[in-house]
Amino acid sequence: MPERVRWGVMSTARIAREKVVPGMLGARNVEVVAIASRSLDRARASAAELRIPRAHGSYEALLADADVDAVYVPLPNALHVEWSIRALEAGKHVLCEKPLGMNAADAERLARAASGRPELKVMEAFMYRFHPQWIFAKRLVDEGAIGQLLQVHSHFSYYKLDPDNIRNQPEAGGGGLMDIGCYDVSLARYLFGEEPLRVIAAVDLDPTLGVDRLVSALLDFSGGRSATFSCATQLWPHQRAEAFGSHGRVELEIPFNAPQDGPCRVWHESEAGVEERSFSDDQYRLQAEAFSRSILENEPVPLPLSDGVANMRVLDAIKASSREGGWAAVTS
Repeated sequence: MPERVRWGVMSTARIAREKVVPGMLGARNVEVVAIASRSLDRARASAAELRIPRAHGSYEALLADADVDAVYVPLPNALHVEWSIRALEAGKHVLCEKPLGMNAADAERLARAASGRPELKVMEAFMYRFHPQWIFAKRLVDEGAIGQLLQVHSHFSYYKLDPDNIRNQPEAGGGGLMDIGCYDVSLARYLFGEEPLRVIAAVDLDPTLGVDRLVSALLDFSGGRSATFSCATQLWPHQRAEAFGSHGRVELEIPFNAPQDGPCRVWHESEAGVEERSFSDDQYRLQAEAFSRSILENEPVPLPLSDGVANMRVLDAIKASSREGGWAAVTS
């Protein structure tokens, strides 16, 4: 049995160069052997910067590389499903950047393609779930350390007006909900361990760029339990996540883009007082190791595609609520 999975990176996107690939390079069961771009010069520059041995001037060339076992896909959102399916057809395992697709139907198309190649592993890259701070927070909730979980709230924002950035291009799947709101939805589902029944949302569109720049939403999990979140692409950069229970709460200071070389604080408040814990690890390395371990040991991936499809269904409902001006049911 091989000790490492040989990876190819499909794009020289910033998230790949600055976050994911450096994490992969530190993983004990990963070998990054190739990187591709539509420009061979860009591919070569990134390969030199990251010390990757091989550069390809097209995505097709990467998929034809016999030395590549698995592909990481950090392309624009509108291309996730197309190139993930093409990678499967080329016999490659796939780690697809979030969100899984442009909508639930798109994500379901990928899930169907993956079901036809059961020997290959496919996973959505929600790296935050591998960070020890989230494993700790989830354990607190599941073990009743804050009583019954009743409400989750999160916020994620940054400020970016550049029209050339894909996050500000509707046709590429840009906008705050797809880029960062998907995290807010995912963590609420993760903590409750189930799907919301309905959502209601307010969405503000940039009149020039045409993308959602501020989204506020309420997710109804029934029985008086709910999640609220806001995400924005034209607000002061900030992030936070809190889970409130009948007998306590847990708060994460840097819930999403946790630093790869610095601490993250988590506060657990109960009748006994406030306990502060600090966690430090590289969530991108942990994600790469977990996914590669699934390949090497032929075990199920930590995050099944069904989770990604379910997340997209909630995002679809949020968009429907904004269009229709009321509650929208989450399909199952």
